[in-house]
Amino acid sequence: MTIGLMAISTVSFAGGLQEPVKPINPDSSNFYLQKGITEKDAGRLQVSLKHFEKAISFDAGNKAVLAQLAPVYYDLRKYQQSKDTYKQLVDLGDASAANYQQLVNLSFNLKQPDDVILYAGKLKSVDPSARVSFYVGKVHYEQENYGEAIKYLTAAGKEDPANAEAPYMIARSYADMLNYKQCIPFFQKAIELDASKNNWMYELGLIYYAIHEDKQALKYILMAGEKGYKKDNEYLENLGIAYLNSGNLEEGVKILGEILKKRPSDLNVLNMVAEAYYYKGKYQQAMDYWDQVLVYDMQNASAVYMIGMCYQKKGDKDKGQQLCDKAIQMDPSLAALKQKKSMPGM
Repeated sequence: MTIGLMAISTVSFAGGLQEPVKPINPDSSNFYLQKGITEKDAGRLQVSLKHFEKAISFDAGNKAVLAQLAPVYYDLRKYQQSKDTYKQLVDLGDASAANYQQLVNLSFNLKQPDDVILYAGKLKSVDPSARVSFYVGKVHYEQENYGEAIKYLTAAGKEDPANAEAPYMIARSYADMLNYKQCIPFFQKAIELDASKNNWMYELGLIYYAIHEDKQALKYILMAGEKGYKKDNEYLENLGIAYLNSGNLEEGVKILGEILKKRPSDLNVLNMVAEAYYYKGKYQQAMDYWDQVLVYDMQNASAVYMIGMCYQKKGDKDKGQQLCDKAIQMDPSLAALKQKKSMPGM
């Protein structure tokens, strides 16, 4: 019996002799690499990660394992580990455009601006056609280096003409430098490329408001609302102001009136409505709103002064003058308005 068993272990099916098959060493990098690949292909990333990490513990410089480990870290949102692993691959000689691209992406997502610029340069050196300008431009923008930001974002627009964020960030760069007229065409270009960005429309409306192009301000603020921008109190206040500035008193007052139902003591809104009525020659309505200001702030000299102005406009000059004089006693700085015959803050 013993002789028979020995014969089976050394004879092949073809009848010849062969060496015994050597199993893969279970304590080897390759063994766990293969197990990791099997689990990864089955969609079990967390399990595959354990095998890949075990594999790399046997051979820290195994590029085949690192090439599997880096994207699994990424897919499991372990971004710093993913970046470190791609960096290992590069340091081991695998300085491919694909690996550098991943290092650029991960550095950008991890908010590591110096590394974005570093790896973008390395990527460009191995692949001159690589589109890296947007990443570099955005980093410069976030560092408030607007000159460099505009330069790289302009290049990004040429690399990818459909990238709406490139002109948007150029617009933001000019806006942050208070160069509002320069930023407008870039806002318009960005909105043309991506008509879903209601916040860009709203921002452009506020830009137009800042340079007193009231009809355009109203146009884009309305457009933002139509595209789903949240119609909170801030939005409605700006919309109401845009209507007033465009000459539509009724619609502007209606919107601001809705805000006052929620915020009845908002002195800024009360003053805006009062001023709007005053400029339209509706002095009684203006007085009513300035009276409301005084309900919440009895020492508001500007409101007293403007009520006095309303009385004068209505023909009661004596009473109006008395109120204006009283306001000047409360706040002597209003005396200059008496000479200019203008409103407070104008």
